[in-house]
Amino acid sequence: MVTEYDPDKRKLLSAVSHGSIFLSGLFVSVGIPIAVLFVSDDPVVKENAREALNFHLNAWLYGVIFGFLTLLLIGWPLLGLLFLASWIMPVFAILHALNNPNSSYRYPFIFRIL
Repeated sequence: MVTEYDPDKRKLLSAVSHGSIFLSGLFVSVGIPIAVLFVSDDPVVKENAREALNFHLNAWLYGVIFGFLTLLLIGWPLLGLLFLASWIMPVFAILHALNNPNSSYRYPFIFRIL
């Protein structure tokens, strides 16, 4: 049995999962992809929500590591690069989700925990 998923709903939920990082720095940004992961039964939406969660967790982990490296004065440029990446990469993910709703976006250079 082949199930057809609504492409507009797929685009919306995938874009919301990736764009949630812009809403808050902590709980809301992770809570939205978790909610989408549990609510949706669409495999592409679930994969996008997992990838967004992985990106959020990686950004936090790198932020903590680079924050400690600021004590050695080498963390400041790394924090700047992390800030830029945390704004640019989700925009690419949202554009990919809106233009290619049948495939999930894979963030480069992250550890996939989930």
